[in-house]
Amino acid sequence: MNVAIVGTGYVGLVTGTCLADFGHAVTCVDSSELRVRTLAGGEIPFFEPGLRELVLKNAAAGRLRFTMDLGAAARDATVIFLAVGTPETESGEADLSQVEQVAAQLATHLQGYKVIVTKSTVPVGTGARLRDTLRQGARSGATFDVVSNPEFLREGSAVSDFMRPDRVVIGTSSERAANVMREIYRPLYLVEAPIVMTDLESAEMIKYASNAFLAVKIGFVNGIANLCDRVGADVHVVVKGMGLDKRIGSKFLHPGPGYGGSCFPKDTRALASLGVQHHAPQPIVEAAIEVNLAQRRLLVQKITSALGSLEGKTVAVLGLAFKPNTDDVREAPAVYVCRELVRAGARVRAFDPVAGRAAAEALADVRHLIVFADDTYDAAAGADALVIMTEWNEFRGMELDRVRQSMARPLLIDARNVLDPAQTRAKGFEYICTGRQVLAAPVVPA
Repeated sequence: MNVAIVGTGYVGLVTGTCLADFGHAVTCVDSSELRVRTLAGGEIPFFEPGLRELVLKNAAAGRLRFTMDLGAAARDATVIFLAVGTPETESGEADLSQVEQVAAQLATHLQGYKVIVTKSTVPVGTGARLRDTLRQGARSGATFDVVSNPEFLREGSAVSDFMRPDRVVIGTSSERAANVMREIYRPLYLVEAPIVMTDLESAEMIKYASNAFLAVKIGFVNGIANLCDRVGADVHVVVKGMGLDKRIGSKFLHPGPGYGGSCFPKDTRALASLGVQHHAPQPIVEAAIEVNLAQRRLLVQKITSALGSLEGKTVAVLGLAFKPNTDDVREAPAVYVCRELVRAGARVRAFDPVAGRAAAEALADVRHLIVFADDTYDAAAGADALVIMTEWNEFRGMELDRVRQSMARPLLIDARNVLDPAQTRAKGFEYICTGRQVLAAPVVPA
């Protein structure tokens, strides 16, 4: 089947590439000439394991190509996926200007029957608005259906998530469009992926509700971890005992400095805003948002308390991406921590295996006060404290003796509980983690 993908960001590129690997003829459209030229040359503008190889494979097979010509791509395609950005406004709502702009342009190119699919994360009601925009601009004789097909891709494992998804959600009231979408995802029937067929509004809500629920789980376990610190319980044992209950499950019960990235922060705020607009407030989601912000403030307080003062101290920060296996630093806790440390007078030496350049751009306002190190040991050299912010595997396997010998003070603050407390302390470190110790005095977020 001929497919067009409008937008070659994270979601669009992964979707287009994987659909090409399913055997469809895919044309990815972007308004940026540089982006199109870069992708056509086989270069991927972000880090995602396995994606570049898949792009090269399908481009060489003639199933995947890149263009700026929306009209030609739309005319040739039966299914057109919209995967453009929906950033948040100052009030927390989703900014749909890119979706609306593409829809208006797309309407003038529609010929025959098309299925228009929203892949971007959009608030409930967007599908209906999109349908109205297309109707107003469509040529005589053009027919179409609008479908909601939200993405559930995790950065760092997006290819496998697409190829073996937990579920595929398809929202439409048209049986014709539903059949087209079933054909698009036919290869997934071989791996028995659940297909959830529903209406537009429910599909749109599923995406927001799913991300918000996971954000709530993260906020909940961080609160439990902070309490474990006070009462002497081990949060790892606690969450194991919780997770064995099938009603709870073990996933997303890992304490740390809070969630970040392009989805959870934006989607929770958008859902909270949607609740206010429709007079159905979401206090649990709103609480999760505040707990998440408080968790990173608490970490800065922990570092400050352990050092006594940040003024003139050197702090090594390991990990800058919001999670491992990605170079995404959007709303990453590590970016917040680095900025707060230097503002308090600390010297920061930071290292991330792939996200250093992105972090330097995100920290442009304090870039001159941060040294971006070449590796773990370079970052640790002369440090008064070392803070693990992202659970990259290479940090689990670092040579602790070598790290300790290079540091001015062997203080290790493990915000992700990457290391074993007993083994780390046996190596001579003052070791502070999350939810696995009793602190001398409570640390209260500012």
